[in-house]
Amino acid sequence: MTGAEEWQGRVGQNWAAEWERTDRSFAALTPHLLAAIAAEPGKRVIDVGCGAGELSLAVATARPDAQVTGVDISEELVAAARARAQGLGNVSFAVADASHWQADGAAPDLYVSRHGVMFFSDPPKAFAHMSAVAAPGARMVFSCFRPASENLWAMDIARLLPPGRPAPAADFPPGPFAFADPDHARRCLKGWRDVTFQPLDFAYVAGSGTNPVADALSFFSRIGPAAAAIRTLPDQARAAFERGLLELVQSRCVGGRVCFPAAAWLVTATADNA
Repeated sequence: MTGAEEWQGRVGQNWAAEWERTDRSFAALTPHLLAAIAAEPGKRVIDVGCGAGELSLAVATARPDAQVTGVDISEELVAAARARAQGLGNVSFAVADASHWQADGAAPDLYVSRHGVMFFSDPPKAFAHMSAVAAPGARMVFSCFRPASENLWAMDIARLLPPGRPAPAADFPPGPFAFADPDHARRCLKGWRDVTFQPLDFAYVAGSGTNPVADALSFFSRIGPAAAAIRTLPDQARAAFERGLLELVQSRCVGGRVCFPAAAWLVTATADNA
């Protein structure tokens, strides 16, 4: 489970410090998400769970006549996004929870998110609020993970955990796989209609550079289920886990990169608020 407290604390801090490698891990997904966003109208754009800002910056660059606002509950991630946005005048960032935050001025006509909407503590309430404060018929485009069983970056690591230890990657909401089930996601999307799900498979890049194995091990020690295990397991169990993780990463190193199969949904919807 990854909720607000984690994002406002250690998780958010680590993602802010690791934004270059987290952006890289989604590099094969992001162009598809941006293409889906480009097909939608919108000049008042809200990026929900914007993280370190890559999606906000790309949308603002592609739409110079739009005003893009990235919203995230992590002060560290918003600080990283603001630092990256220097010189780009049509994007701003706010430390806020989109489940009850409202933009100043005109109502948003397009919500976007790259894997940032799965962490609401009360998703139906959050999405109902987002619809209520949006322009009539506003659109939404976001990505989220499909089931953990289809995301080997999570499942392969979970299998290395000691017997009886919960696998964080398989948690249901809030968490990375909260919207893996489209039927559950539709129930969460209160205030939205015309909901569509497009499957997308992509390579989750964990390591690259001159020593991709070492790079991947360093990345996993900061981000995701391996980081929690390394931080909390007793010494003997941690040593066994780290040996297994090294073998796993080595087995996934091909062509100078460490990659894992990953599976996402591209989701679109229309605000039912006309």
